[in-house]
Amino acid sequence: MLYLITKALLSGVIVMAASEAAKRSPAYGALIVSLPLISILAMIWLWRDTGDNERIAALSEGTFWLVLPTLPMFLVLPAMLRNGFAFWTALAISCALTVALYLVAVWLLPKLGINL
Repeated sequence: MLYLITKALLSGVIVMAASEAAKRSPAYGALIVSLPLISILAMIWLWRDTGDNERIAALSEGTFWLVLPTLPMFLVLPAMLRNGFAFWTALAISCALTVALYLVAVWLLPKLGINL
């Protein structure tokens, strides 16, 4: 149980650090958010829990392919905000776009021979 709490707290600290850094400088916040810290922690924890290199390799590869559908959100959201959309509206539309692109990716990737 302590192990699970430690994992949750460490993950939360990363999110909190990014948020606090962004208050001081959006560039610093963006740098923290763009680092694959959660992915790296997930790989470390998975290796500690299973020691299964193939599972970690699959996690890493799957992460690469599933990061791609999230990237447009980081262009659509600021464009909408700068064009007068309310924050919650812009965020909801950006998230909906990401979900739609995830669905396309999950449908398309197997057709291209990429199994998640």
